[in-house]
Amino acid sequence: MDKFVHLHLHSHYSLLDGAIKIDDIISKAIEFNMSAAAITDHGNMFGAIEFYEKALKKSVKPLIGCEMYVSRSDMTLKNSNEKLYYHLILLAKNEEGYQNLSRLISKSYTDGFYYKPRIDKNILKENHSGLIALSACLKGEIPYNLIQGKMDLAEKNLQYYLDLFGDDFYLEMQMQGIEEQKRANAGIVELSKKYGVPLVATNDCHYLLKDDYEAHDVLLCIQTGKTVEDKDRMRFSTKDLYFKSQEEMIDIFSEYPAEAISNTKIIESKCNFSFKLKEGHHFPQFIIKANNDDALKPCISILDFFEKKVKEGFHERFIKNPTAMAKESYLNNAEAYEKRLDMEIEVIKKSNFAGYFLIVSDFIRYAKDNDIPVGPGRGSAAGSLAAYCLKITDIDPIQYDLMFERFLNPERISMPDIDSDFCINGRDEVIKYVSRKYGEENVSQIITFGTMQAKAAIRDTGRALNMPYAEVDKIAKLVPNTLGITLEEAVKEEPKLQNLINTDFKVKKLIEIARRLEGLARHASTHAAGVVISNKPILNFMPLYKGSKETDVITTQYTGQDLEKLGFIKFDFLGLKTLTVMNEAIKLINGKKTGQSNKHEGMEHPAPLASPAPIREENDFNIYNIDLNDQKTYKLLSSGDTTGVFQLESSGMKELIKKLAPESFEDLIPLVALYRPGPLGSGMVDDFINAKHGRVKIRYIHPLLKDILSDTYGVILYQEQIMRIATSLAGFSMGEADVLRKGVGKKQAELISQMKDKFISGCENKGIDKNKAEKIFSLITKFGEYGFNKSHSTAYAYIAYMTAYLKANYKEHFTAALLSSEMSNTDKLAKIINEAKSGFYSCDILPPSVNYSMERFTIVSSNGNGLAIRVGLGAVKNVGKSAIESVLQIRQEGLFKDLLDFCSRVDTRKVNKRTIENLIKSGALDISGESRKWMLNNLESVMGEANFLREKRNSDQFELPLFSGENVENGDGDGGAVFKTEDKKDDKKSVLAYEKESLGFYLSGHPLDGYEEKIKLIGEGSVAEIVNKYLSSGGKTKDEAYAICGVINQLKIHKTKNNEKMASFVLNDKNLNVQVVFFPKNYLKYEDIFDTNEPVVLTGRIDFSGLTANNSNERNGIAAGVWLKDDIDGNFDEENYKGAEGRRTSNDKIDNISDGDIELNIKIIGEKIEFLDSYKIKQKNNIDIPVVKTNGTQVQPCPPICVIEITEKEIPHDNDALRNFLAELKDMLYNSKGNNKVILKAMGYEIILNGNISVDKELLKSKPLCRYLNIA
Repeated sequence: MDKFVHLHLHSHYSLLDGAIKIDDIISKAIEFNMSAAAITDHGNMFGAIEFYEKALKKSVKPLIGCEMYVSRSDMTLKNSNEKLYYHLILLAKNEEGYQNLSRLISKSYTDGFYYKPRIDKNILKENHSGLIALSACLKGEIPYNLIQGKMDLAEKNLQYYLDLFGDDFYLEMQMQGIEEQKRANAGIVELSKKYGVPLVATNDCHYLLKDDYEAHDVLLCIQTGKTVEDKDRMRFSTKDLYFKSQEEMIDIFSEYPAEAISNTKIIESKCNFSFKLKEGHHFPQFIIKANNDDALKPCISILDFFEKKVKEGFHERFIKNPTAMAKESYLNNAEAYEKRLDMEIEVIKKSNFAGYFLIVSDFIRYAKDNDIPVGPGRGSAAGSLAAYCLKITDIDPIQYDLMFERFLNPERISMPDIDSDFCINGRDEVIKYVSRKYGEENVSQIITFGTMQAKAAIRDTGRALNMPYAEVDKIAKLVPNTLGITLEEAVKEEPKLQNLINTDFKVKKLIEIARRLEGLARHASTHAAGVVISNKPILNFMPLYKGSKETDVITTQYTGQDLEKLGFIKFDFLGLKTLTVMNEAIKLINGKKTGQSNKHEGMEHPAPLASPAPIREENDFNIYNIDLNDQKTYKLLSSGDTTGVFQLESSGMKELIKKLAPESFEDLIPLVALYRPGPLGSGMVDDFINAKHGRVKIRYIHPLLKDILSDTYGVILYQEQIMRIATSLAGFSMGEADVLRKGVGKKQAELISQMKDKFISGCENKGIDKNKAEKIFSLITKFGEYGFNKSHSTAYAYIAYMTAYLKANYKEHFTAALLSSEMSNTDKLAKIINEAKSGFYSCDILPPSVNYSMERFTIVSSNGNGLAIRVGLGAVKNVGKSAIESVLQIRQEGLFKDLLDFCSRVDTRKVNKRTIENLIKSGALDISGESRKWMLNNLESVMGEANFLREKRNSDQFELPLFSGENVENGDGDGGAVFKTEDKKDDKKSVLAYEKESLGFYLSGHPLDGYEEKIKLIGEGSVAEIVNKYLSSGGKTKDEAYAICGVINQLKIHKTKNNEKMASFVLNDKNLNVQVVFFPKNYLKYEDIFDTNEPVVLTGRIDFSGLTANNSNERNGIAAGVWLKDDIDGNFDEENYKGAEGRRTSNDKIDNISDGDIELNIKIIGEKIEFLDSYKIKQKNNIDIPVVKTNGTQVQPCPPICVIEITEKEIPHDNDALRNFLAELKDMLYNSKGNNKVILKAMGYEIILNGNISVDKELLKSKPLCRYLNIA
């Protein structure tokens, strides 16, 4: 029986509204013997290609449509009256209908978006041909007016649609138990009879099964940010919006005319649109322009022009102007180079990809000509000699034994894929160039979708069910941190999760709903790199999408994979911050401006490299001409001091590179390939390092493997090595070898089995023993899973080397550029500065200065001896671009003399009081000897006097002083005021506090400086050391608290659901930041301590469960280890939080943590907090051991010691009283003789008393004065 098909159905691409996956639509259609099905998602066709392709494979006819939002007036109007709209179902009959539907949908986003993507009747009239229209649900225009009792208006609406669509307009009927539907259906039947308009039955499917209703209701809560308990929220008034069978639909509509059911089949027969998948390409046309340099014939073909350009590039690279290395390599292998070049040209021409190469070469040339840094290559394209000759890449593939066939298989032609890295500041400009050249209508960025992965599904569902965050977080963290793991797999792998499901009904319900929602599309966004360029307007082929924000770009509605199926080619324009850093460093080296201009730049100690005078272009430092055998660079790399070095700055990579100890560029290439979970977990890395250093003997199963695997010490590391083995040992063609490479990498068991027989047979034909052949193939399948693309590894090793070279040879310039790139990230700045100020490659870093700083970090001479980095004004908080421009502009008239001079000259509308306060705190106004405290205290008075001086200058008239007071004296007759300043300097603690407040990091030191010896005696070391112990123990934790020293930052006070106070903050121990929470019980004990800049000792239990790499898909809600205020307030519950420890699988490999890591995804549940100064250290026998800090030096513990602390409130302020107090204290000490040495602590100072003064601590405590002292 095949009498009915669904024509109104919402897949999960009706984002957070539809809950049916594409595969499930097709499976249900087959189960219910339906020959076809339609998808009509809200306002989009996101899923059209996926649905079409999958349906055809299962012999289900796909009908492509959309449920449109129709404005009640003009779609371009955007006001409160326009929030109301009607629904209308449109289905594509043919190619014309599809194009019109695409155009309508596109315009609804680009021109009509207002809460929803809307069209209006005018644009519908212009684009209605080839479309079938259904009057839609109760929100359709006709049903809506029928419910309102407006039959005359409904008839008028009907006439409009009949005039437009004629026989292709249908009156839609639905029956889901809603009272209004009965009234609407009665009116629809009446209209049908009166005007002869056909009826059609639909069910407005939003979920697959009837019992998916609750999960769908949760989905609506996720969409609207509500919980299921909220009364005033969006909800569906029926539970019948599921994928019903033919029998159910026939039964439901039995009392209505039978045509309502049968017309679904008629509509199916009318809809015959087909996508043209894999039927050709829509490549953009590369335009050849003749110029004076090219004596081109007007009729020259793209193929001939491509060959000409490649050969010209070859001549330039290797003959006319080669580098020393290129020249040597070519002379040694000239025949191989020329043979390879001819082969590549032939394959590319035969594949019709010549235009593609020319297009990429053209926009890369544009970038380089316009000072937009471009990477040396990326991915398998680095294996192409043609790409190298066209200057698409800067890697010589023959020199590094890279394979063209890994990039473009001549036997199985597929789309080439050349990814290009650009400086992040110039990427958009390159895309704009492409749009201008090929037409904006022919160029678009590409859409991508975020889906609800396992953990995100749990968190989203838990929030919608109004479960406490801590409880949901605990459950989510039980999901193993395996990439792409499903909830079904998680329950099998994690017994704790299964146990919770079995014993806790709430958890069971949570997981059941989360399972139903898992994998659904959650949101649409712009692909990070993908751009499609077409030979015709993209709108001719597909609908376009634009987000709701004004700044959102227009994208395709189809993903990159879907576009390739349609014959479009995707170009990847990636933004790489490292290129931005390198570019700025090189400009600093060459003395070029980095977007800044100031004639007093570097005046404090003129630095030749920072001089504004340009160096001659031909003498400029060129990063592509550096020596690849630079010993300083390899010394830096082997030291592990690789913060800022591309791909080599994680702590795990630092450890690996120190073990590897690279001595040549070839040693760097394997690093990127080795540092991945597969090799790290398989033991491959240890084998590689031991073989490199000669600790184990390298053995080859067959002598022919030596030439292939010698560079990787007998280890199969690269995909290209698999291909070499297959061709050299088994006689495979390069095309066959590439098929084997793909099959092994994707674990395609059937293909691997077929290839195994061919491989062993081929080896036997070459005289290789069968047993050895089987062993070799076993190695291929074992290590091939982890095989990496050598071309990509080489290209990225090149960038790594370049950044390491800059750091080793131009450390100040590189570090300044690195700091400028992280200007808005204070945590990163702190990390870089801490590392830059220590170690062999240390740099002097000077505070910001209104006289010498530019906006960004710059290079200056350091006291005429060496170079230093000057902090940029842009790093100071609340100092905006306009304020900086004002300072730099007025500074050109002369340096600022003091605070008054500064305030009187700058534009205080741009440089306001708050800005000046932060400049003072940062040290930027330390120019005339006044303390920062004095400047802050007198700022208002100084600004008032500055205003007087400014008015006096403007009026050019003599005036009496504006005021006089305690800190102001009359001037010497010029009408100004002279400020009395103090001789006192700021104390170190104040300076550090000011720096932290104004810069976000400590510059001149750290509050923990001087406590090193004491910290060593506290707890189990730094956070990094504790984490490393945890990792080295295999993730085993002790059930006890840790004591950790640090400084409190980002303190926030929250309220629990019981309205109790709790605290969360970040603890910093110089280099690491860690999240801390104090729940109400412990918060109350230490409420007065939290808000401090003093170093503290925090005791608490550590939750290590967040120690994994974040999955980007998990960031839809709350990333693991991050607490957001909205999730804390009213939801945190201490009991629910305790014991919330996740689980890692044995396959998880987590790096060791070094002090260089700034962000650590662990949490501390605080139990106790004390000031470090007064913290008592316990020996094993429980004896207190104070460690004393005196003038920055540490005194080794020497018990027994008596520490006497005099609190500030007990110190008399009257001189006579103070003398009496000290005399009484002296008498007390002399009258309490014993064996305890004495340390006095007062007002932040610690004084070790003379060695001949010893007291009896217990006797001392009995003295009357001790009531006012703390004795320890």
